[in-house]
Order: sequence, then structure tokens, then C-alpha cells
Amino acid sequence: MTVAVLGLGEAGSLYAQGFVSAGRTVVGFDPADVPTPEGVVRAATVAEAVAGAHLVLGLTGAAHAEAVFDAARPHLGPDAVFVEMNSASPSLKQRLARRADGVAVADVAVVGSVPDGGARTALVVSGDGAEATAAEFRALGAEVEVLAGEAGAAARRKLLRSVFMKGLGALVVETLAAGEAAGDLDWVRAQVAAQLAGGDAWVDRLARGTVKHGLRRSHESSAAAQVLRELGVNPTMTLAAADLHLGAVRDEHRLEQGILDAYAGVPVANVGDARDRLGLLAGRVRAVWPGARVVGRALPVFCRKGENIGIVAALDVAQPGDVLVVDGQGDPDRALMGELIAERARVKGVLGMVVDGAVRDVEELQELRFPVWAVGSSPAGPYKNGPGWAGRPVAVGGVVVNRGDLVVGDGDGVVVVPAAEAERTLADALAVQADENARRAAIVASGGPR
Repeated sequence: MTVAVLGLGEAGSLYAQGFVSAGRTVVGFDPADVPTPEGVVRAATVAEAVAGAHLVLGLTGAAHAEAVFDAARPHLGPDAVFVEMNSASPSLKQRLARRADGVAVADVAVVGSVPDGGARTALVVSGDGAEATAAEFRALGAEVEVLAGEAGAAARRKLLRSVFMKGLGALVVETLAAGEAAGDLDWVRAQVAAQLAGGDAWVDRLARGTVKHGLRRSHESSAAAQVLRELGVNPTMTLAAADLHLGAVRDEHRLEQGILDAYAGVPVANVGDARDRLGLLAGRVRAVWPGARVVGRALPVFCRKGENIGIVAALDVAQPGDVLVVDGQGDPDRALMGELIAERARVKGVLGMVVDGAVRDVEELQELRFPVWAVGSSPAGPYKNGPGWAGRPVAVGGVVVNRGDLVVGDGDGVVVVPAAEAERTLADALAVQADENARRAAIVASGGPR
């Protein structure tokens, strides 16, 4: 029997080794430059890995699960079982099952620590491939519970558990951080360990896992939050855990370039809809030239009415990819920036500016293609007496802005998203965009009013 393992990260490698030890032929695939487990044949493509395989394990992470399944599906034999093992939402598992086109799919939820239990870690399985999958993993020594429901039932069971487990991990990390900041880490740690059955070992496991697997666990907590919403439960703590896990793997929640790139084609209105219309700057803050568009990291700036010393200070500390977001106290009478400051900003790698105040040299700003949003324009320049500063939180257009927050601006206006929530908001905004596209297509197809 041949087993294909798609994804040779920590969990994938352990499962591959388990099947090798059981005498199975194991073929592995991973696009990343990760080690190949001993006894595993490394394939160059998904198609090569799954060809002739009887059991195909999907362990690439939820973000890539659908793309990997679509790449594998045309090359699966009629007797193959696709085993979707990523921590993902029930709806994702259900979508894969609907697209299987006759191939059995098993929705597998891992309900223990794979680094601790290896291939013997307990599982919950559902879907039309559940029984065949359960037999194979039981042969490795794993305890497997088979649910009668369709694919997605096991994922739902796992996410209900994750509400507690991932939330507990997030709480431990935050508590230890507070203890360290207070200079009382050892005492705080002892207090936490005393309440856990596993003592210090459990503290270490929860803390290390939260940091090491922060991105994956953030996705898992977000999926768990969606399950809670569907059950009519407000996921306040679960969403907070998702944000903390995400922040644990980033320097001060620093937005990764991949996230910024993904927002490039998302309208501000869709981002605002995804956040229940929160984070949208007041309508008085408008693009000063048509077609302006920006996505970047916020550098908050404060300028007293009619003064721009804060902008000058910001240009000293600005980093490539920053967007200056300026609290100019809504003053429309004196411009806080113009062509020369725009040129200085461009040299620093600043992508644009959002000014709750006035600007000038509008035609030159358009010629420079330097994106600027403001409450209006004025030929009167600013004073430079101060006070003013950069980097501390400000309120712009009715929205609090912190350094490193996501800023998206287009012809409709500007939205600011806390950095720790940018990834979850992106998924929601893309869903809003897809829904609008589908409704627009349905209207056109119906021949209705345009």
C-alpha cells in the first residue's frame, strides 16, 4: 500500500515516519526546502506524489488546502482516499467533499499533540472515507473515533475543543509576558503551573506551542470563532486568542509583505463591510486626486492646528512601506504638506499620506502619483512651532491609529485595520468581494436593471 503525504512539516514528517515504520511505501511532497524523512520518497509535484497512492494525507495548512486538493484530485485513482488533516473550518472540509467527484474524502481532526504522540495521536474522523482511514491509523496505534456525519463533522468537533485549548495557550503567554514585564516572572509562572495538572511541563508546552505555531493556531481559532457564530455563541475570547496567536509570531504584530500584497486589489468599501463598517475614516478625508490608491503600514503623526512639525519628525523615522496618518485636527485653512514634503517622503519609501487637515500643490501631487487623502486644499502653508510628534497613537477621521496598523485608501476613502486583525479581515473582505461579484453576475445574467 502506498501513502502520499502532502506537506512535510513537523506533523507531516511524523506521520510519514509512522507509515514507513508500519511497512508502507510513503511518497512525500512539499514545495518548501524542508528535510525529507528517512524512508520517504520525495516527489517533485503533487501529481507525482499522489499517482498510485491509496491514502493521501493533506497536511499543508488550511490556507493551501483547497489549492492542493484541486491539484491532487485529477491524479487520484478510483480506490484512493483523500485524508484532509488540516485544522480548518467545517465548511472547507465540506467544499472539498463536494468537489471530490467520486473519490472518498475523510475529514480528520487531530485531537492531541502530534509532537508528543506522533502517528499514534488520537483522531476524530468523518466523511465517506472515514472507516478506511480509521483502519489505517488504528494499525499505527492511534485511538480513532468515527463520527456518522459527513465531512466537516470532525472539524467541528476539533474546533469546539480548540476554543478552550488555544484560548488557554494564549492566556498563558499573555500572563507570562505580564509577569516578566512586572519583574515577577518566576512567581507568576509558579502560580500558573500550580493550577495545571501538568505543572511546569504544561506551561512550557502551551507557551512554546503558541509562539512556534502561532500563525496556524490563529487560523484555527478564527475557524473556531466562525463555528461559535453559527451556534449562536459570541466568540469574544476566541477572537482575542486568534489575535494573540498571530501577534506571537510577529514583531509587534508587524504586517508581512504578503498580507499587504493581498490587499492590493481589495476595495476600501469591502474591507469596511468585513469589519461591520468600523475603522472607516470620516467622509471628510478624501483622495485629493482621482485614482489614488495605497496599502501600507501606518505611521501615526500629530500636528497642532496649522503646524506641521510632526510631519517633519515623521520623515526622520519613516520606513519603506509606511503611510503617514496625520491628525491635523481637521483644520482646512493651512496646508500641512505639499510637493516638497511629498518628494522627501517618496525618497524615504513612504507610500502615501492621510491628513485630517489641508494640503496644497494638488496638481503636482497628481503628477508625482503620490497618494494623498485630506479634508481639502489651501494655498496657505503651515507654521513649524509645534508641538508635534510621530509614532504615538492618534485619532484621525474618528479612528484611533497605532503604528503598524494596516492602511488601505482608494477613491471611496480610507480604512484602518489593527495589524493583529489584518489577516482575518482579509479573508472576510475577500468573501464580501466574491459575494458582490456573484450578485453582480446574477443581475447581469437576469437582464434586470443596470
